Amino acid sequence: MISQIPLSKLGPSPRNVRKHSDSAADAELKASIASVGLLQNLLVRPAAKGRYTVEAGERRRQALMALADDKVLPRDHPVSCLVLGSSGADAVEASLAENFHRLNMNPADEAQAFATLIAEGASTEDVARRFGLTVRFVEGRLRLANLAPVVFAALAAGDITLDLAKAYGATSDCEIQTRVFEQISTAYYAPNAASIRRMVLSETVRGNDPRARLVGREAYEAAGGRVERELFDDEDSEAWLDVALLEQLAAARMDAHATALAAEQGLAWVRPTLESYASHDMVQGLAQLATEPAPMSDDVAKRLEALDAAYDEQAAVLEDEDSDDDAITAAEAELDRIEQESRSIRDRPQVLAPHLRAQAGMILTLGRDGAPVLQPVYYTERSAESASTADDSLEPVCETTGNTARRSVMSKRLVDELAMQRRDVLALHVASDPGLALDVLVFVLADVESSDWHSRSPSTLRGGAPNGPIIGFEPADAPATAALAELRTSLDETWRSGETMAARFELFRALGDEARAGWLGLMIGRTLEASLNLDGDRRIAFLDHLGGLVGIDIARWWRPTAANYFDRVSKQVILDALSDIGGLELSSRFASVKKRDLAMSAERVFAGSAITEADVRERALAWVPGVMRFAPIDSDDGDDSETDPVPEIGTQIAEMDGDEVRAPESRAA
Repeated sequence: MISQIPLSKLGPSPRNVRKHSDSAADAELKASIASVGLLQNLLVRPAAKGRYTVEAGERRRQALMALADDKVLPRDHPVSCLVLGSSGADAVEASLAENFHRLNMNPADEAQAFATLIAEGASTEDVARRFGLTVRFVEGRLRLANLAPVVFAALAAGDITLDLAKAYGATSDCEIQTRVFEQISTAYYAPNAASIRRMVLSETVRGNDPRARLVGREAYEAAGGRVERELFDDEDSEAWLDVALLEQLAAARMDAHATALAAEQGLAWVRPTLESYASHDMVQGLAQLATEPAPMSDDVAKRLEALDAAYDEQAAVLEDEDSDDDAITAAEAELDRIEQESRSIRDRPQVLAPHLRAQAGMILTLGRDGAPVLQPVYYTERSAESASTADDSLEPVCETTGNTARRSVMSKRLVDELAMQRRDVLALHVASDPGLALDVLVFVLADVESSDWHSRSPSTLRGGAPNGPIIGFEPADAPATAALAELRTSLDETWRSGETMAARFELFRALGDEARAGWLGLMIGRTLEASLNLDGDRRIAFLDHLGGLVGIDIARWWRPTAANYFDRVSKQVILDALSDIGGLELSSRFASVKKRDLAMSAERVFAGSAITEADVRERALAWVPGVMRFAPIDSDDGDDSETDPVPEIGTQIAEMDGDEVRAPESRAA
């Protein structure tokens, strides 16, 4: 039964299950009761002398008592109470039920409620005072009410947490919020607040961004740029909204600096970048020019000799046991001065030979303070290397397919090119499978002591990419080589901006697992040596095993053409290839064709563009020379355990980069 009981007759109960409270929450409750009154009755139990103990609602009673102490309420203020029976067990159960079965408001509901109060004329200060909250808390909830509808609906449904919703609110642009929400909804990884905040802010720039400092706010706003400043933002943390405009202005400013520096330094070119480092793309196709320290004049050389002599004199003072403390102190100070001056003389800037400056260039980067920085490295355009006639020396080739051995002759350069292209196919697959790459890394390093030093190593595994056997050979039409380069440029290089090795290391460690895994795969894949599936020194058995383990379909990544194969092998080799896919009937059709015409015809046949039977075309599209194939793993090894199939290469790369990399379809597809 509900009764109105004077506040002075209510007291605490030892049976109340809530033993701990929160002072901030108690202050909020007090403010709420002062503003709107007591909205929920107390549960009480009769006690001696006409008093009642509060079994549930002790925090409300204490809030009422605090208001009475503040003279807001009288001591005999009537309080709505539900009077329970005299059983102690019933009182404990009632107290537990009230405290246990309660649900806090969803932040989205709070945001809508506060927004309604504001719409009805209340200020944020009024709302904060009524509910015992801080103004900042109320403003935060009101900001949630302005989220993009799809984000707000997800918060209301409990699909995202309050922290994630706040991260979306880092920008007030609902279109950006919606776009990022849709991107994350289809992602395979679980988002976190930090990643969401970076994504929504990627379309805005902070005021302390190097690009903003380079351009300046006055020039940016004069060009129509917009700036958004939140409550606690300053010039460094304010958001510049028109990033495309800022990029355009910054690029123009850097271009002007680069042009002026090229003329001032007498260089052929200066390439500007808005990054703080010269990225892989910037230096691709460039060769670094050798430099040497600036020459030392006779006067400077004499000064250095004098410093060396003075150093010896002061060192003698330190070594003299009779030197007093003042002399030792003075000698130490003089030695420090001499060392600094000597170091400044010896650490001379690197200079380029005058006759090379007309063809040399440099990279202009953007410093963290917004100032252009000319990197002290000289480059020149790398010229395409012509093929040497010595590279076309002949090399006997023995291909083994099943129980059949074929002997033929190929040019040494062709063998080298095929080996390098086959290596790139394998490298791409290893680079796309970080788990396998890590296994290769650990195994090869651990197996050094037990391996046969007579055999070729399957990997450099010293970090560098092998050069040979042909220097400068980069097949422009090889899909695997292009995909490997694309994979390289997709990696996160922000860690390179560190000024010291230690700083770069810490930035690299701060990358996510996925970003570091991408670097791991590439660093392992790039170490693989070039080899072919043939007898002799050209073969590295471990790489064949590795390619078979991955399950590479080499035909997807390399197709024989007149330029890369048929023009450079004997006529009999071409006829044998035609026999492989269509038997003697097909090869006999071309037996009388001249070699040049035969190479072009073979290219069309093996590209699937020639008119042939359907089964012949299918075999043609799957055919590659035996030397290019990776032998499949022999499963008949006594191990009956099941193994998981190797995922498709496109799927593996998609997991690393978000975009599926596919080999190009055949010309006839």
